Amino acid sequence: MKCMKISIVTVTYNAAKVLQRTLDSVRSQTCKDVEHLIIDGASTDDTLRMVEEYRSSNLGQIKVVSEPDKGIYDAMNKGLRLATGDYIVFMNAGDTFHDEKTLERVVAALASPNLPEGGGLAYGDTDIVDAEGRFLRKRHLSAPDHLTWRSFRQGMLVCHQAFYARLDIARGIPYDLQYRHSADVDWCIRVMKEAERKHLPLVKVPGVVADFLDGGNTTQNHRASLKERFTVMHRHYGLITTLTMHVWFILRSFSR
Repeated sequence: MKCMKISIVTVTYNAAKVLQRTLDSVRSQTCKDVEHLIIDGASTDDTLRMVEEYRSSNLGQIKVVSEPDKGIYDAMNKGLRLATGDYIVFMNAGDTFHDEKTLERVVAALASPNLPEGGGLAYGDTDIVDAEGRFLRKRHLSAPDHLTWRSFRQGMLVCHQAFYARLDIARGIPYDLQYRHSADVDWCIRVMKEAERKHLPLVKVPGVVADFLDGGNTTQNHRASLKERFTVMHRHYGLITTLTMHVWFILRSFSR
């Protein structure tokens, strides 16, 4: 198997209630060639105490930054600048890898002999869980077998936490801070566009790779997020396609 390092970025702000599960999930991975970047927004609760205990009890590569920021996507941009791995994934406080072999499966998919130059990114499916990590439901959008940047016309088919971007591509594509709730959608589309331009395949990892905590930032700001997603889709796919797909979204929601 090719030598491959994964950078995990966890953004925190007063996240003590949900952070431990994320830290434990990273620590339990059988794939150990990882670096964990914790980008904190100057938390005032027990977040930093938990992070320091985590760092002192691990032998791995753990970097911590704690300072005021301009929001979650500004913090993610800091992670992009600091990361040193081959691929990067954003696993925020409360979210976890699906099981202890998740990163091992991701690396195996990307290290396939059929990919001499690696993939532009790897992706997989996501489950929705509660604050105790108990399964609630499958994510209503499933990762397709064949993904392109055009696929997101149908919605964000791949959850942000299940999206492993090649770092040399991702670093050149910072999150657009004009978006407060949907910069991740825009970022994923732009990363996929650049991978296509470089003729690098998008590699599906079989099965579920991420457990997403129910009630995240997008869920809490649902209406504002929808408005931003319309703007993002208009930017990438044009007005007619965006309007047509939103009519389909509405009809789809009634059929559930």
